[in-house]
Amino acid sequence: MGRNNAHALNSIRMLCRMQQVDEKVLYERAKLILSIYRDVCWSTVGRADEVHDELICYCGSNLDSALIYLETFAPDEARERFEERIRSLFETKWIIELVENTMLRVRDYPNRGDLYCEILSKCYLTCFKYRESELLELLNMERSTFYDRKKEAIMLFGLSLWGSSIPKLKQFLVGCEEDLSDTFDEASYSP
Repeated sequence: MGRNNAHALNSIRMLCRMQQVDEKVLYERAKLILSIYRDVCWSTVGRADEVHDELICYCGSNLDSALIYLETFAPDEARERFEERIRSLFETKWIIELVENTMLRVRDYPNRGDLYCEILSKCYLTCFKYRESELLELLNMERSTFYDRKKEAIMLFGLSLWGSSIPKLKQFLVGCEEDLSDTFDEASYSP
C-alpha cells in the first residue's frame, strides 16, 4: 500500500470527471475552506461570547428579558447592529455544519473513508494543530504516503462538499423559501 497504489486517487479523479469538476480548482477550493476552518471556529466563539456579554451588560442574565428589551425598547441602531451580529453567527454556524456534514460523507466513502476523515480532522479541524512528525506518528504512516492520502482526502472532501452537502443545503433553503411563500399566501387569503 505504498506510493504506487494510485487506485484511490484514480477513483476520485473518475468521480471528478463524472461530475465535470476541474480537479485542480476543486483541490484548491477545498484546501482553502479546510485551512480557514480552525480560525473561523475560534473567531465565532469569540464573537458569540461578545454578543452574550453585551446582552448581559445591557439586559441582565435572563435571555428572554434581553430579547424583549432589544425588540421593544432598544434604539433601532442597537437592534439592527445586534441583528447583524446574530445573523453573522448563524451564517458561520451553517458553514460549520456544512463542513461537519461533509466530513460525515467523507467518512462514509467506501475506500479508506475513516482514514481520510481522520487525516482531515487532525490536519484542519481539531483545536490542536499537530506538527508533521506528530501526524506521521499518530497515523502510523510514512511521509510520502501521508501526503498522498492527504491529497486524496482533500479532493474527496471537495467532491463531498460541492457534490452533496451544498446541493442538500440549497434544496433545504428552497424548501424553506417555498414554505414561507405558502405561509404568506395562506395568510393573505385569511378573512
